[in-house]
Amino acid sequence: MPSTRMTVDDDRRAGDQEPEAPAIGFIGGGQMATALIAGLLHAGWDAKRIIAVEPDDAQRQKLAASTGIRTLPAAAAALAEAGVVVWAVKPQALAAAIASVAPVLGAPLHVSIVAGISTDTLAARLQSDRIVRVMPNTPALVGAGVLGMLATPGVTPPERQWVENLMAATGHTFWVDCDERIDAVTAATGSGPGYVFYFLECYQSAVEALGFSKEQARELVLRTAAGAVKQADSDDTPFAVLRERVTSKGGTTAAGLRVLDEYRLPAAVAGALQGAYARAQALSRT
Repeated sequence: MPSTRMTVDDDRRAGDQEPEAPAIGFIGGGQMATALIAGLLHAGWDAKRIIAVEPDDAQRQKLAASTGIRTLPAAAAALAEAGVVVWAVKPQALAAAIASVAPVLGAPLHVSIVAGISTDTLAARLQSDRIVRVMPNTPALVGAGVLGMLATPGVTPPERQWVENLMAATGHTFWVDCDERIDAVTAATGSGPGYVFYFLECYQSAVEALGFSKEQARELVLRTAAGAVKQADSDDTPFAVLRERVTSKGGTTAAGLRVLDEYRLPAAVAGALQGAYARAQALSRT
């Protein structure tokens, strides 16, 4: 079977001519895969060069209808043309997915968004030294994700850039240099939206307790949080300084913050991240 190594490697032979984008196969067609596919299409990618394997009939039909890409219920010879394969299945389904798909693949670049599976494990199962492990988070579904990435030594600089461009379609990207750092990314940003949503949930309940309706409370919480984030993002002012600016001595903010300190909010946040980090490391070792 002829090699399907990414055509971006042919830059040197193409001169100033723009190289043809590689065909890309998605193994799994869930929410995160859908977000990545939507990002590719928004960036001008040809839907005919994207193929996805999704065994669930309803999800497969939904993906095909919303994106126009080719979808399959199971692995097929058409995947041999894929220069890049994105693994987007649940961790417990990865082994079975590899067993069914690997026999029909050429020699693609492998990109894994499977949580908790290390590059060493991926390399052994895929029999490849060209792997990029990515830890996204759920805001990628709305183009506001934070995605940490790790490449094995066999991945070339053009391939790294290609993956970075792919993932940038769904948010902010950055590289790390080992699986341990991906575990830290998992705790800090992968799980991060859960911490934020929990805070917003508690915040809304507290606002409702002040006499606002559920609808009013939700809007007030969302607008307050969004405004604070936008203000913080407007310059490099440290968060502590922004907090101090809104905290008048003896005022209402000071009274509220004093209660949060009494309940040891800083220690709770630090403990949450350490707990998530320990769990991420444990999963990577399984």
